[in-house]
Amino acid sequence: MRCPFCGNEETQVKDSRPAEEGSAIRRRRHCAACGARFTTFERVQLRELVVVKKDGTREPFDREKLARSIRIAVRKRPVEAEQVERMVSAIHRRLEGLGETEIETGRIGEAVMEALMGVDKIAYVRFASVYKDFREVDDFQALIGSLGGGDQGQGNDG
Repeated sequence: MRCPFCGNEETQVKDSRPAEEGSAIRRRRHCAACGARFTTFERVQLRELVVVKKDGTREPFDREKLARSIRIAVRKRPVEAEQVERMVSAIHRRLEGLGETEIETGRIGEAVMEALMGVDKIAYVRFASVYKDFREVDDFQALIGSLGGGDQGQGNDG
């Protein structure tokens, strides 16, 4: 494994343990050249997923891009990084389990919204507002109304 800091190809595994409820292996590594320590994850990949975007273009599924979009939605919310990683893993497994190699962005967006709904409703509204391209206050009001209460988001946390 190449060191992400100096590019050295000789790194040593110092510790390995199961992660993500046994669906991955977390490895702590050490670079002999620069002394850096870093973590890698090894996961089972059932099939290569291709994302079909709204404009019809296709690109390989990017797990980090999915994680990044969820991290943006949960920013400054009481959601741990481990919860985000579990959501990403569950969504990825769910997409692989569909048995299809091409997945439309809409399916991914719906899976993210479903996952966020169970974790943090504010993050859910944030993600939905971008995903559904809200343009008016009425769009927010309709979504919040569908959550079963009009008091979500009344807090003063940031």
